[in-house]
Amino acid sequence: MPKKTLYVAKIRNGTVIDHITAGHAMDVAKILGIAGRTNGGIVTIAMNVASKKLGKKDMVKIEGRELNPDEVDKIALLAPHASINIIRNYEVIEKKEVKLPRVLKGIIKCANPACISNSDEPVQPKFYVESEEPLSVKCHYCGYIMEKQDILKQF
Repeated sequence: MPKKTLYVAKIRNGTVIDHITAGHAMDVAKILGIAGRTNGGIVTIAMNVASKKLGKKDMVKIEGRELNPDEVDKIALLAPHASINIIRNYEVIEKKEVKLPRVLKGIIKCANPACISNSDEPVQPKFYVESEEPLSVKCHYCGYIMEKQDILKQF
């Protein structure tokens, strides 16, 4: 029987974002403001790792940071099968699957420059998820349909 290899070291405290759609680990890092130029904790990014569930997957481990609900919702836009593991003292203390909300409020902006949510009016952007795969969201105010590539441009 082949010996299993551990490719990524364990973290003491922080967050592991697992089962990210292959090719989107860098997008997830960008959403979280991880650019590699800060003095924060260790960040490990694994791409195209073998996965029984997805075939191939990406993974991001962040030492010393737990995600807020808005960050989790943004990740769900790009990686609808991702799981978030909260690590404390090298143990998983909480594991949750991301869930794309049916209504997105204040998470992304409408790509239609004429939309009222892009004006000087204090209007919070609001979208309805039309489809998760492929991703498609509809603006509450102007009806503009945005797809994954439109959303990626915002991060």
